[in-house]
Amino acid sequence: MLLDKYLPRTEFESYEDFKENYKVNIPENFNFGFDIVDEWARQEPEKKALVWCNDHDEKRTFTFTDISRLSNKAANYFKSIGIKKGTVVLMILRRRWEYWICAVALHKIGATVIPATLQLSKKDIVYRINAAGAEAVVCVNDDYVIKQVEESVPETPSLKNKIVVGTPRDGWTYFEEEIEKFPDTFERPTGDDAVKWNDIMLVYFTSGTTGMPKMVQHNFAHPLGHIVTAKYWQQVQENKLHMSVSDSGWAKFGWGKIYGQWICGAVIFCYDMDKFVPKKLLEKICEYKVTTFCAPPTMFRFMLQEEVEKYDLSNIKTCCIAGEPLNPQVFNDWYKLTGLKLREGFGQSEGSVLIANFKWLEPSAGSTGKPAPLYNIRLLNDEGKDCKPGEEGTIVVYDVKSAPPTGLFTGYFHNPEMTEKVLGGEYYDTGDMAVMDKNGNYWFMGRNDDVIKCSGYRIGPFEVESAVLEHPAVVECAITGAPDPIRGQVVKATVVLAKGYEPSDKLTKEIQDHVKHVTAPYKYPRIIEYVNELPKTVSGKIKRKEIHMKDMQKGSISDTSK
Repeated sequence: MLLDKYLPRTEFESYEDFKENYKVNIPENFNFGFDIVDEWARQEPEKKALVWCNDHDEKRTFTFTDISRLSNKAANYFKSIGIKKGTVVLMILRRRWEYWICAVALHKIGATVIPATLQLSKKDIVYRINAAGAEAVVCVNDDYVIKQVEESVPETPSLKNKIVVGTPRDGWTYFEEEIEKFPDTFERPTGDDAVKWNDIMLVYFTSGTTGMPKMVQHNFAHPLGHIVTAKYWQQVQENKLHMSVSDSGWAKFGWGKIYGQWICGAVIFCYDMDKFVPKKLLEKICEYKVTTFCAPPTMFRFMLQEEVEKYDLSNIKTCCIAGEPLNPQVFNDWYKLTGLKLREGFGQSEGSVLIANFKWLEPSAGSTGKPAPLYNIRLLNDEGKDCKPGEEGTIVVYDVKSAPPTGLFTGYFHNPEMTEKVLGGEYYDTGDMAVMDKNGNYWFMGRNDDVIKCSGYRIGPFEVESAVLEHPAVVECAITGAPDPIRGQVVKATVVLAKGYEPSDKLTKEIQDHVKHVTAPYKYPRIIEYVNELPKTVSGKIKRKEIHMKDMQKGSISDTSK
């Protein structure tokens, strides 16, 4: 196994043993393309790497030998157009199989990859290309994406190459055609072109709810940080299919669809869906016999609206969730129907998994689990002191300067001032709130700036959301603070209803009474607004700030409670 080269120990007797003794070795010139992809191809030429399908009856299966050979051709092509170590390349590829080929090729060269979602507008693309100094863009042949990129060209002077995958496009270089002109061998760069582990490999534009996105940078050691994500949280199995549902433009793609999974020898299963249809996703999981599965809670909520018991999910051994906190109702319903306890994990674009329900822990409904090894995580209260059990505080990561954890971001691209401000002190403040119980389990509360202050009370949105979601009429819910002339703020629930339910005063009263019954009565939503869908960031997270700002612009909202 490749793991033995990077981990002095791969097996642990308990979580405590894992937390205390887990270590990772980082070779000075570690490069995911050569040291993982090419090495698997050398050791086991027929070993499967990727199983891919879409909604148009297209299917492809790739071995590590295939990925190695195609990435070498792509690396030679990229090099021929001037891409070299440090060149920035923007990739908007949805879930196309070409993403893996391009990413591995660019890693081999030592270029800096910026994954991006196809939902970006011209303004978004102009900002990203100019902020990062991108010289090339690789896109899926999607009319909307192509139009946004083409309109951005006059305002992006650094952009030199426009490359399209899938099918040819006028005015664009066709990737599949070009790489066939080049040999399938690529020598590992040496000298000044050689990659070191602390060179910049990857940049994510964070999907913040306010302000322009920040450029979070990761070095070439970052994939090794995701061994913990894949092996000990998602519990991927060598030569078995793992599926994480995510677009290639999200950091969650790096969490679940390439790095840790391939280091562990798992097979990535990718369903390139045109749009999320719960029945189709369940069908694919059954058809391909997926062994380990990870998806956002929203997808589990919508799958639970289908007749889950009619699908044979017996091949799944582990289910994980990330991206949003896990509401207890989803946990309980999924366990009742499948016998699988959802293992929640917490993290950010800035790192690998920070807190999770690891393999030795018994998941509890609503608990985020315990800290990952290599991360010195603590909770601090408003006075900067360690929180006592049951006290809400901010999740912080210590030792980021003296002993930077493998997997954590190394700063903000092209912004040393912000890097020093955020990582130059004693700890990194995640901005996320949690409570730790007496057993050391963390319970996520929400973003620091999402906390609602009502009549002197501090109310975390997640607890109220969980209570609202227990009502059978509710599929999705966002809890925010709405302005109130007397209380300052009141709790507001923005709700998406399940099939068969319609908004009514009676239903509003039912939901409010339900929340009063299952949590402290002062936390109940005095305002309930029904919508067809919730606003979300490009990474699928609910944009509570957008809801809040619209309400602030409207001014005081009438109390809908009786």
